[in-house]
Amino acid sequence: MGLMDFIKGEFIDVIEWTDDSRDTLCYRFPDEDKAIKNGAQLIVRESQVAQFMYLGQFGDTFGPGKHSLTTDNIPVLTKLQSWKYLFNSPFKADVFYVTTRLFTGNKWGTANPVMVRDDDFGIVRLRAFGTFDFKIINTPLFIKEVAGSDHHFRLDEFADTMRSRMVSVFSEALASAKVPVLDVATRYSELGEALLPVINPVVGAKYGLEIGSFIIENVSLPPEVEQAIDKRSSMTAIGNLNDYVKYQMGKNFGEGGAGAADNPDVMYSDAVYADKAGRLVAVAWSNQAAAGTWAANPTEVKQAPFHLERVGEEVVYMGGTVPYGFLACDGSNISRATYAKLFAKVGTTWGVGDGATTFGLPDSRRRVAVGSGGAGTGTLGNAVGNTGGEETHVLTLAESPAHTHLVGAAALTSGNAAVADHFAGNAQVNSSSAGGDGAHNNMQPSMVVTKMIRWLGDI
Repeated sequence: MGLMDFIKGEFIDVIEWTDDSRDTLCYRFPDEDKAIKNGAQLIVRESQVAQFMYLGQFGDTFGPGKHSLTTDNIPVLTKLQSWKYLFNSPFKADVFYVTTRLFTGNKWGTANPVMVRDDDFGIVRLRAFGTFDFKIINTPLFIKEVAGSDHHFRLDEFADTMRSRMVSVFSEALASAKVPVLDVATRYSELGEALLPVINPVVGAKYGLEIGSFIIENVSLPPEVEQAIDKRSSMTAIGNLNDYVKYQMGKNFGEGGAGAADNPDVMYSDAVYADKAGRLVAVAWSNQAAAGTWAANPTEVKQAPFHLERVGEEVVYMGGTVPYGFLACDGSNISRATYAKLFAKVGTTWGVGDGATTFGLPDSRRRVAVGSGGAGTGTLGNAVGNTGGEETHVLTLAESPAHTHLVGAAALTSGNAAVADHFAGNAQVNSSSAGGDGAHNNMQPSMVVTKMIRWLGDI
């Protein structure tokens, strides 16, 4: 091999990279410690960007095309290396190829439940998963923050970081969006698009990336919330209870009805419902022999196969944390719209709230309940919602039993003529004082429990 061939072998005259993979994010061109020939050809293919770096500083960036590397088209690198104009000597620099195409179908998911506050169910735990697409839009930032000096940086090296970042941003965005849990499942597409303006500024500034699409495939709820949703769906499916009962009675009539074999004159329907008085009622069909017809006679069920949960009832709970479906009776104001069913039951009996959008809950803290009606005494009254009484009380003079304090002169003046003369001219004398004007305990034997009111129920 001649000298000229040796010299040519020490210079790089063509720089290119053919990506035959689908997961390469960044690739550093192997220069094998060779210098780049002045006027060398740089080939950048579609979906690629070539980034020059010199001594840790970013130089020129080239998009798709064929470029001749001269001082005319590498001004940044020329400045970094302090070349003179028309500098013709070979030079050394690192060349990074970065893939700019869209990387699709990347999975994300919550390893642990995400806590969010919901207007309907309070604080709930959600699990979610889906996919997202991304691409690199800021090559220097991506190399600096993500790829570094890695010779061949692949997608799987970055997947865990991106997945955790997606979950974090999703949790924050879902909390700030305040989308009701019941609506999340019907608004996957809308929610995914709404999250893009929240996600992109974060990953763009941090990694130099842009999320093209953020897809939510599933959001799962805790079992108890799913059961509540199923119950609400069942009630909606039933619709008009009267129509449902009629349907059940007609169906039972056609099938012979329960009890028909034991008594041909009585046929009981399977339908059990609540009448206007709140009683559980079953419908019995009796044979009217004289008229030759059947008549429906609602009969109260003494032992029903289930019980109805009545909205607005106060429940004594022996635990410390109020369970789902209830609110603490602490006198706080809550939304009339969110708790519309409860508001329809109690109205503003326990507090008007702000007079428009909220209403007050009863405050049962440190209080016992007294049945309404009767004449009422003191300041309590007899209407539902009235309050009164006190735990401790200081007796007033008017509340003390009628009594007298007798001071006998004979008892005080025995053997003392001067004191006797004094009492002879004075009708009253003050005795020494006693007592401390303190309050006395006014409570019956008591125990502290949690009082709460039901807002989620059947009737």
